Amino acid sequence: MKKTHIIILILIAVAIAVLVSYMGDLTTYDTIASANQKEGKFVHLIAKLDLKQPVQYDPVKNPNYMTFTVLDSLGGSAKVVYHNSKPTDFEKSERLVLKGKMQSGQFECSEIVMKCPSKYKDDPNAAKKNLTSN
Repeated sequence: MKKTHIIILILIAVAIAVLVSYMGDLTTYDTIASANQKEGKFVHLIAKLDLKQPVQYDPVKNPNYMTFTVLDSLGGSAKVVYHNSKPTDFEKSERLVLKGKMQSGQFECSEIVMKCPSKYKDDPNAAKKNLTSN
């Protein structure tokens, strides 16, 4: 075998090893039911804030503690404990991506990514507003 063939084989082996190592970092989104089955394992939940339940956050008492309830698309419900400050416009978010793990029947959240309501939603009066303002 030539040296170039050996070098190419080594580069291919390294590329495969890098791809395999990144595959372990890929995660999928779970429902509350599947997160309950994976108790103690790190998961991503896509859920919606349950506006019927109170958001408990007292920045004077403990600025790094917040609890709230979420609903997933299948109707599952879970209490979430978040050990950080309350995100801005938290109640206005359409969807939440919660990163953390289920512990003792509640979701211990380490990070929240919010999907905010779009300011580009169709407004039937938007065309009239634009015409009258010009």
